Amino acid sequence: MTTREQLHDQVSAIDCVDERERTSVAATLDRLDWPRDLFDPRVNDHHVTASAFAVSSRGVILLRHRLLGIWVQPGGHVDAGEGPEQAAVRETLEETGLVVHHVEPATIFHVDVHPGPHGHTHYDLRYLVVAPPLDPVPHEGESAEVYWFDFAAAARRCEPSLVNALEKLGQSQDLWNVKD
Repeated sequence: MTTREQLHDQVSAIDCVDERERTSVAATLDRLDWPRDLFDPRVNDHHVTASAFAVSSRGVILLRHRLLGIWVQPGGHVDAGEGPEQAAVRETLEETGLVVHHVEPATIFHVDVHPGPHGHTHYDLRYLVVAPPLDPVPHEGESAEVYWFDFAAAARRCEPSLVNALEKLGQSQDLWNVKD
């Protein structure tokens, strides 16, 4: 499991795509210094979450968030006993039905701080994962609207705050080794 120090180093190393991400990096670094549980939404209404940009030769997966109605990458809360890198993989499996793996080493690709449900604030650590180029089959109770998009279409469809991150992702295809 990733330590706070490792998370701090990874977040500090991010090449920010815009001012929003620079502000999010600063806020996340501050949150990582909080002495209590970073991930438990019951402990504090400001907590760290994890998500994943799942990529393959088909592009990137986006889903329509079932509560918010916006197009985003798979992700959610970090469960007790797991690290954010594990949560990103688990959430992707639950929300897409696809078994994914991290680009090694598992590294945070993007960070965003945004409002979550119930007045909470999410400090979202966004990982890059590789998926098989199969059709998504989300688990029961998850959004049924989950699709592959090429990077240009994803940037047109997604929540506006994701556009710059998706453009960076599309330009960074040398980061992952897609062998379908």
